[in-house]
Amino acid sequence: MEWILIGAVVLFFIWRMMPAKGVKTISADELKTLKKTKNSQWIDVRTPGEFKARNMRGFQNIPLGSLPQQASSLDKNKEVVLLCQSGMRSTQAAKVLKKQGFTRIVNVRGGMNQL
Repeated sequence: MEWILIGAVVLFFIWRMMPAKGVKTISADELKTLKKTKNSQWIDVRTPGEFKARNMRGFQNIPLGSLPQQASSLDKNKEVVLLCQSGMRSTQAAKVLKKQGFTRIVNVRGGMNQL
């Protein structure tokens, strides 16, 4: 019985970490190239404290918890690039935006830890 419970917990965490369908995932190196060439919406979903301590120029701070309410301030026709500390919160943010009808979403794998 406990193996079933352990398996269920592992599957839950794997599911939570998987990117949403249709979300492009890029590396930190690809982000640096993208920033030079693309006119996108740059969103950092970390907490205000994390953002204030260290951030990347051009990114707007919209914490993950506020994103569902503030997503309406974003342009659905423009690409949205998401960043967090490790890539987990930005993966969740991508799912939130997908549910709200955004189609051009990019997630930075590894987040600030890789920059």
